[in-house]
Amino acid sequence: MVEVARLKASASVDDIRAVLDRDAALIIEDVMPAEQVQRATAELQPFLDNTPEGRNEFAGFSTRRAGALIARSPVARELAMEPLVNSTCENVLGQFADGYQLHFTQAVTIGPGESAQPLHRDRNLWGGYIPRAIETQVSTIWAISDFTAENGATQLVPGSHTWEEGREAEPNEIVQAEMRPGSLLLYTGSVLHGGGTNRTTDAWRTGLLIHYTLNWLRQEENQYLSCPPEIAENLSPELRALIGYSRGNGVLGFYSSPTPAGEPAFELADPQKLFSR
Repeated sequence: MVEVARLKASASVDDIRAVLDRDAALIIEDVMPAEQVQRATAELQPFLDNTPEGRNEFAGFSTRRAGALIARSPVARELAMEPLVNSTCENVLGQFADGYQLHFTQAVTIGPGESAQPLHRDRNLWGGYIPRAIETQVSTIWAISDFTAENGATQLVPGSHTWEEGREAEPNEIVQAEMRPGSLLLYTGSVLHGGGTNRTTDAWRTGLLIHYTLNWLRQEENQYLSCPPEIAENLSPELRALIGYSRGNGVLGFYSSPTPAGEPAFELADPQKLFSR
């Protein structure tokens, strides 16, 4: 029987990497303390309550999605910098770039009666042009509520990162990431996955998604609009750099200040200069 591998929060990066190489997905149990889960619920619920349901099969007709979490949620900022996750990003993505960046943030709540999201690979966002030998993403889904088979726990196909393109999963190859609040589903951009069916009549399944990608790829969520400089200036330099206010490989992401002719200007500047003047 296929299952999602599980590790404890004390697991090493080597332990995590071994499972990712084999399955491309795993659950790390009880990473968030109860207090942090409670704060996340309080911070995210007002935004989810005021977000309309999706309008297509992929987004979900009974699913609500709220983004811009770095600007909106202090807990999301904490989770984005979680040491074990970032060490895993360095280990996995560091093979293919001199750095990585925040790719996407979203709070997702799946409502009663929602059907399963189509299985997909996140790497296909870039059109399939990146060779499969290059891993594009490390992604996280933090359980803010219980994830159960009945309320829409994320579906996964462990090992599908090694499949030929076009191969479809058989029902016995699909598993669900059932986990307690505070646990973490960690997976790569090459594994087939999707939201599950919510068969309940009254339970909403809520997760906090934070995804990371190579620093030479365009981010799915435009962080400079979702978290503009007037908000980013209040973040730590490390978090600002992670969301993209930094230069990769010396020049990627530089800016030039649009000053009038005859006045001093910054050229090929590091975006961190915006916050040090």
